[in-house]
Amino acid sequence: MAEFIDDSIMDDPAVEVRVIGEQKGKGLFAVKPIKAGDVIFEERPLVCCQFAWNAAYGYLACDFCMRPLEGAEENVRRLTGKKDLVLPYPQCCPTNKETHSSCPSCGVQYCSITCRDQAWNQYHKTLCLQKFSLNLSHPLEQLNEAWKHMHYPPETASIMILARMIATVRQADDPSSALNLFMQFCHQTVNEEEEIAHKLLGEQFVGQLQVLRELVSQALYSDAVQQWLTPDGFQSLFALVGTNGQGVGTSPFSEWVKKVSELELASDDKQQLDSFIDKVYEDLDEEAGGFLNSEGSALYSLQSACNHSCDPNAMPTFPHSNFQLVMTAVKDIVPGEEILISYLDECALERSRHSRHKILRENYLFTCHCSKCEAQAGDPDETSEDESDYDEDQEVEREGKTVEIGEKCER
Repeated sequence: MAEFIDDSIMDDPAVEVRVIGEQKGKGLFAVKPIKAGDVIFEERPLVCCQFAWNAAYGYLACDFCMRPLEGAEENVRRLTGKKDLVLPYPQCCPTNKETHSSCPSCGVQYCSITCRDQAWNQYHKTLCLQKFSLNLSHPLEQLNEAWKHMHYPPETASIMILARMIATVRQADDPSSALNLFMQFCHQTVNEEEEIAHKLLGEQFVGQLQVLRELVSQALYSDAVQQWLTPDGFQSLFALVGTNGQGVGTSPFSEWVKKVSELELASDDKQQLDSFIDKVYEDLDEEAGGFLNSEGSALYSLQSACNHSCDPNAMPTFPHSNFQLVMTAVKDIVPGEEILISYLDECALERSRHSRHKILRENYLFTCHCSKCEAQAGDPDETSEDESDYDEDQEVEREGKTVEIGEKCER
């Protein structure tokens, strides 16, 4: 199998995957004591992709691992609009442009020759833009543009991650094994027991899905993936990404902040630096709001085995400023205890039980029965005024089409 399959980095595993039951499927459980703050495991994804609009707006990231390609100073100048802004301690900038590379055929950029070669060997040989760099009517280019016009920022998925999955199967030494690897993820389109369907697979999206399926088929059809390209199979593939995709965010400025915060400075210099950083973040918030990072989504084997809780004991983090996921404990965990993460962002977690359940049912096809939800079981099934606005913002009418725009966090 291709070298990309490196599920986790664990010399001495602290967890194991167990089958829970037909309704919940599998879960991840501790096999040894874990302290709050401990790294539970590290994992690289099976596939990763930057969001289409994120790339279109100029967030430069390695096309394989999502490592930022901008320098920290370039990053904040672009996002604040202050072209003369200067970051002190330039030695703390994490970006090394001397290592950057690009595909000699299509010009796609990478942070290193290693990432370029790994991408080529896994999927890029099939997707290389050389085949249509001068032809904007190519199905792959049409596919990306169609997705962008159906799904406006803030994004929660990218159609090109499906293209990379298909290309990965096509390029694998054993396509059937690669296909089965992806099919181990949950890919149900409906939860018949709870009579709910994924929000992107409703009747209002039938036309969109048909257009996307036809474009994917035109560009990437092969016998190895034909089951994914039937109407039912494409819905299943769509649901797989929708319910298992983990958001990935990287930022050269955040990395710079982390590095300068570790410097040994005089008290006055430290205070001056902190004030400077606070002011830059204020300027960033004013100009760019929540859109500060290079953002995309990825599929992880171990992370996907983690079930949801509104009161989680673990949290996925990205301290290496690339797609390498580090699962970190936020509470002490005892052997036999399930590793639970939140599928919701911090804003959604603060909302009512009713609102959390609505988001989880639409996106992940289940009703949460975690300790927090059970403790709030007596709360009225009502949505407050600000949460009503939040819910209405999930779908907007644009050019006569219903457009899913993801979850918005009030700042």
